[in-house]
Amino acid sequence: MRRSEINIAIKNMENLINGHRIELPPFCHWTPDEWQTKGPEYDEIRTTMLGWDITDYGMGDFNKTGFSLITLRNGSVKKGGYTKTYAEKLLMLNEGQYAPLHFHWKKMEDIINRGGGNALITVYNSTRDGGLANTDVTVTCDGRKFIVAAGSQIKLTPGESITIQQFLYHDFRVEPGFGSVLLGEVSECNDDTTDNRFYEPIGRFPVIDEDEPPYRLLCNEYPAAREA
Repeated sequence: MRRSEINIAIKNMENLINGHRIELPPFCHWTPDEWQTKGPEYDEIRTTMLGWDITDYGMGDFNKTGFSLITLRNGSVKKGGYTKTYAEKLLMLNEGQYAPLHFHWKKMEDIINRGGGNALITVYNSTRDGGLANTDVTVTCDGRKFIVAAGSQIKLTPGESITIQQFLYHDFRVEPGFGSVLLGEVSECNDDTTDNRFYEPIGRFPVIDEDEPPYRLLCNEYPAAREA
C-alpha cells in the first residue's frame, strides 16, 4: 500500500469525524516528528496500539478491500499489565470497500453506526473447524434478539448497533448510494495479533511503499520511547 494512499485515508477519516463533531485524543494528532519526542510515559499508547490503523489486508487494493480505523482505548494484561478490560474504536468504510469475513476467538463487541451512510454486516455461525455453518444465526441489535438465515446481511442505519459474539463470522460493507460510514466499536480488549480468525487467510497490516512522508504514524510504527 502506498504511503500516499494511507495519508489520504487518514485525512478523509479526519474530515468525516470532524463533520460529526467528534473530538479525538491528542495522540491522534501527533506528527512523526512529535512522536520522536515522546518518552516512556506514553508506553500505554505504544503497547496497546492506540491510534491510526489503515489496512488493505495485504490485498493491494485499498479502495476495494480495506478499512480505516482508530483505536481510542485498549488494555493488555499480557503486554505491560495495562488492566483495562475494554476497548473502543472508530472505523470508516467507504462505498465499494469491503472488510473481509472474520470472527474473534475471545473478543465480544458492539458495532455502532455513528453516522454517514448505512452499514451492511453479513453474519454466519462458525463450524468447529472454522468453516461457515449453514445454520440460523441469533442476532442482537439494540436490545432486540432475532433469528436470521446464515449469510444474511444486517443493515445498520445511523444510531443502530449489533452485538458480535465470539466465533460469529462477520464482514463490513456500505450500502451503495448513501455515502461513507463512520462506525464505533465498543468491545473487550483488542488483540489483532492473536484474536482474529479470517475465513480466507489474509494479512492484517499493510506493506508500505514509501512514496511520500507519513502524515501520521500508524499504530504499529511508533518509535521507541525517547530516553530522559
